[in-house]
Parts: sequence; structure tokens; C-alpha cells
Amino acid sequence: MKQFMKVASTNELSPGQCKVAQAGAKTVALYNVEGKLYALDNTCLHRGGPLGEGSITGTVVTCPWHGWQYDVTNGKCMANPSMAVATFSLKVEGDSIMVEV
Repeated sequence: MKQFMKVASTNELSPGQCKVAQAGAKTVALYNVEGKLYALDNTCLHRGGPLGEGSITGTVVTCPWHGWQYDVTNGKCMANPSMAVATFSLKVEGDSIMVEV
């Protein structure tokens, strides 16, 4: 059964920033794009790079290891949209960022 878990506080994720967080057994990458929050699996499909340590431009995150890029709004790989990392629903309760796992 899925449930929402607190993974961060809103003051930890300013617009334009990425953050790695633990949500139960999952490691997720959180992104703040102009005040809208997104959560993806933290593992790049190419070689397992940490997406939450990548750079973000607009809605595109670039893996720091080999440059693979993903749209944080849907997890799709920019070079091959048939490939995608998992996305997670999230919500904000007070100052808590909650991810569904």
C-alpha cells in the first residue's frame, strides 16, 4: 500500500535547486522548478548516476556522470522519450515535502 512520507522541508529546496532524499527504501531526487516541486528516482538509466546531484535548466536535469538528460515533469529521457525514470507523486503539508512511495 502506498503512503506519503516526509522527505524534506520546503526551506531546503529553493527554486532552481535539486536535493537527494530518502523515502523509505527509495532514494529520490527532488527538484524545485519555479516553485513547482517534482520527484524522480535518483538513479540515471545509463550507468546509475545520481540525478539529484545533476544540474537543472528549466525542467531538464543533466546527470553529472555522463550527461544524460531527463524532463523532471515526467521522467522521460530527452534523447529517447521511450525511456523514463520513475516519477513520484508529492504534496506539501505545511512546510513538509511529502513523497508517495
